[in-house]
Amino acid sequence: MAVESIVSGNTKPLVPLFSKRTDCVYTSCFCEENVWKLCQEVATKHGSELQHCYVAFISNPGRSVPLWRQRSGKDEDKIVLWDYHVILIYAPDERAVVYDLDSELPFPTHFWKYATETFRRDEALPPEWHRMFRLVSASDYLKHFASDRQHMKRKDGSWIKTPPDYSPISTPTCTDNLDSFIDMDPNTGLGTVMSLKQLFDRFYRSNVAPQPPPPPPPQAQAQAQATPTNGLRKHADMPSALV
Repeated sequence: MAVESIVSGNTKPLVPLFSKRTDCVYTSCFCEENVWKLCQEVATKHGSELQHCYVAFISNPGRSVPLWRQRSGKDEDKIVLWDYHVILIYAPDERAVVYDLDSELPFPTHFWKYATETFRRDEALPPEWHRMFRLVSASDYLKHFASDRQHMKRKDGSWIKTPPDYSPISTPTCTDNLDSFIDMDPNTGLGTVMSLKQLFDRFYRSNVAPQPPPPPPPQAQAQAQATPTNGLRKHADMPSALV
């Protein structure tokens, strides 16, 4: 989807923050670092737009969040069950778009389309799968995020997934705080923790009442239910997508 095609009452085109998906820094199963790199590129090439960018960590207390339309998903629904995921939201005015390097949707995708196709509805899911979101400004994320990548190592020190070829991200005072971003306790950490409904209320604006998103197909729910989640990014000897 071309950024220029995303229109509303505002006819001014959105700034194309990235030329194309394939030009972005990407490492499979390191979404938190991929998004940090996206924020870094915005700060470098479109500094004035950084104030309109937000990082959203997606997880819940049980760290089991189903997402649809993910490139690593299998079968028609492309469903995965992750312990957490991270996306970039760009909202300079009443419009908002999502940049998700792991999604099979266009890069970027209008917020409403991305959210309805990726999250569907919590009401159609077991309570333990309801998604929560920690929303952090991109500028704060660049300043404060740190990861030593230990969550992607086995007990013997070998890598579960090959790490990025650049040095781990750190701050002058911290080498790892990834868990504080994944944690959905609203009383701790940076940013604001919100529900799926609150996220919609924050980023979707329309003068026309939208159609409700479709519920997850029964076969997709059954498929995910049949496979227990165990925090793949942190513990399993396989990719993070669990399908």
